[in-house]
Amino acid sequence: DYVINGRKFYISGAMRESCEIMIVMGKTDPDNPNRHQQQSQILVPMNTPGVNVKRPMMVLGSVDAPEGHAEVIFENVRVPKENIILGEGRGFEIAQGRLGPGRIHHCMRLIGAAQRALELMCKRANERVVFGQPMIKHGSCREDIAKSACEIEQARLMTLKAADTMDRYGNKEAKELIAMIKIVAPNMALNVVDRAMQIHGAVGLSQDTPLAGFFAYARTLRLADGPDQVHMMQLGRNLAKKYSENS
Repeated sequence: DYVINGRKFYISGAMRESCEIMIVMGKTDPDNPNRHQQQSQILVPMNTPGVNVKRPMMVLGSVDAPEGHAEVIFENVRVPKENIILGEGRGFEIAQGRLGPGRIHHCMRLIGAAQRALELMCKRANERVVFGQPMIKHGSCREDIAKSACEIEQARLMTLKAADTMDRYGNKEAKELIAMIKIVAPNMALNVVDRAMQIHGAVGLSQDTPLAGFFAYARTLRLADGPDQVHMMQLGRNLAKKYSENS
């Protein structure tokens, strides 16, 4: 058997009543000199003794609770060794296998949210009258719409390129582009949604539009699947190394 002890929060989907099993990643060989082989992944049924779902985690005060992410405490949780996935020490390998496509999916959703925000922004600008004329007549409003459209299209094309490179050459060859879109897309969506909120005024902060939810989602994605700073650190390191070798 494996015995698991630890604490983890923001476990996606663990609050759902339909959730019956977790994939738990933890260290099985912390002293292995190859840090990529220290981790393993194992299947843990939710009803295993010692699994304590402590609370639902909120995102920016409201999003996802009570059915989304959970804080879970593992106290001497015993599971059969047969529940290990692929084999001991292969947890990092499994994680990397899904993180590339997962980041593509996140960026696709961010582009979709930004596109919807742009559409709402345009509709509001055409309908709202301020200072005696439609908002769209004001130069700053037009600039916000134009900049938003440009930024969305840039992120869309970069995401398409990353996905195409992954399809043609695999995750490893696409890793730099994947890092780039994971840096670019959340910040792009935050900028676009923020402009849309501003054009909507107070209603942009309310439950009457999806903008507040989009904003929370985009801010969350600056952390999920790796913080911006980690992607920038690794991308900068890899690019500097590559061009140093080619010089």
